[in-house]
Amino acid sequence: MISKIRPKLQLLPQALVEKIIQEAYVLLERTGVFVENEEAVQLFKDAGMRVDGPEQRVFITPALVSDCLGSTPTSITMYGRDGERAYTVGGDEVHFDPGSAAVTILDPATRRQRRAETSDLVRFVRLTDVLPHIDFQSTGLISGDVPDIISDSYRLYIGLLYSAKPIVTGTFRVEGFAPMLEMLTAVRGGAQALADKPLAIFDACPSPALKWSHLTTQSLIDAARAGIPSELISMGMTGATSPVTIAGTLVQHVAENLCGVVICQLANKGAPVIFGGSPSSFDMRKGTTPMGAIETMMIDGGYAQIAKHMGLPTHAYMGLSDSKLNDSQAGLETGIGAVLAVLAGVNVISGPGMLDFESCQSLEKLVIDNEICGMALRLVQGIEQRDEELALPLFEEFSSGTQFLTMPHTRRWYREEHIFPDIIDRDTYEAWVSAGEKDSGERAGDRVEELLQQSIPNLVDPELQDRLRALMQADASNNGIAALPPLD
Repeated sequence: MISKIRPKLQLLPQALVEKIIQEAYVLLERTGVFVENEEAVQLFKDAGMRVDGPEQRVFITPALVSDCLGSTPTSITMYGRDGERAYTVGGDEVHFDPGSAAVTILDPATRRQRRAETSDLVRFVRLTDVLPHIDFQSTGLISGDVPDIISDSYRLYIGLLYSAKPIVTGTFRVEGFAPMLEMLTAVRGGAQALADKPLAIFDACPSPALKWSHLTTQSLIDAARAGIPSELISMGMTGATSPVTIAGTLVQHVAENLCGVVICQLANKGAPVIFGGSPSSFDMRKGTTPMGAIETMMIDGGYAQIAKHMGLPTHAYMGLSDSKLNDSQAGLETGIGAVLAVLAGVNVISGPGMLDFESCQSLEKLVIDNEICGMALRLVQGIEQRDEELALPLFEEFSSGTQFLTMPHTRRWYREEHIFPDIIDRDTYEAWVSAGEKDSGERAGDRVEELLQQSIPNLVDPELQDRLRALMQADASNNGIAALPPLD
């Protein structure tokens, strides 16, 4: 049998990969990075790095970067809530999640964005839990019916209650990490068990250009010491907060991410780190950050290739759209992004369900995107030799009446070779008319309700429910909040 190949995307010649890395090293050593966190600054000083001025510009030597790269794991194994199913984050393994922290949800009835509430978040989590091509859960919606001060822990709380999948999350305040860690530890059964079988990934975003804030740096330190993977989300915008060229933005992106790697390793040598981002090709005509722009996707594919060269797990915001509705723009941007992401071998792909520059989540789009992800995943499975002789035996008694439909060979391999989407329309025109002449968004809306009505909520056991509820209520009480929204 001839072995199959995994189709791949490579955007950079090897010489350019090495030049970008070399310039990033020089940038860290000569220009430095602003670090606003005192604990991190002390870690750098203890490592012998020079720190200058009241803005605490840290100059990082190539030797320290190389040493920290050497101690960073080349892959991470994530586990679901039950601790049984394992997901490899590394190599060319690919996992989709819906992205984090959308501030609105698209209402399919009004075709307008609105503030999300707890009921929306529960539906979002439950839906993500049953979609087969979305491996990871995310804290993808902010509930407008709880105060901002506990919104991080509350999103995680709902995710842990209603989903068994690993979860991508993060915190917008330093004090938010501790209660979130308590919840994760409660689910896993102890701090060491959580470190041994990570359940969550914490996003941390540097501030372009070349700055790590107090909050995001503290998240890196806290996650590293808990053994929780940090996902570095550098967000340069070409010509606005990073150089206007793609190659120049990649230099900055790599430098910011390498600084994050170093912080994690100084906090806890061997800590898991994912080299990621949410950069964009800045649209100077509109003043927007188009995530569906092909140049944005090229930046993503470029830094993924660079990260793989350095032996790091990868992440990107791809498979999403800047459109405001589930229209043709949403489909084309999401489809192109998902395909390019899997071809680039990005390990954690955030974005399905997202619209409007990462600010809006749509349950209907999430269902459509699940099928887009399934098609992209099928692509990278490649073309396989199923039989020793590919086709010759099928033609041995060939005649004008030969029917492949009735052959045992067809029955044997049809389901192995093909995937079968539900939302994508493959009916005849007459069948489509008789089914109500619905477009993909309408079909997706029907499918959302079917999935939520047919599936039983994937709740944790009653004892753990009580434990998580007590932890969430304690966090609320500590922040002056008397009651939480009721859950069904």
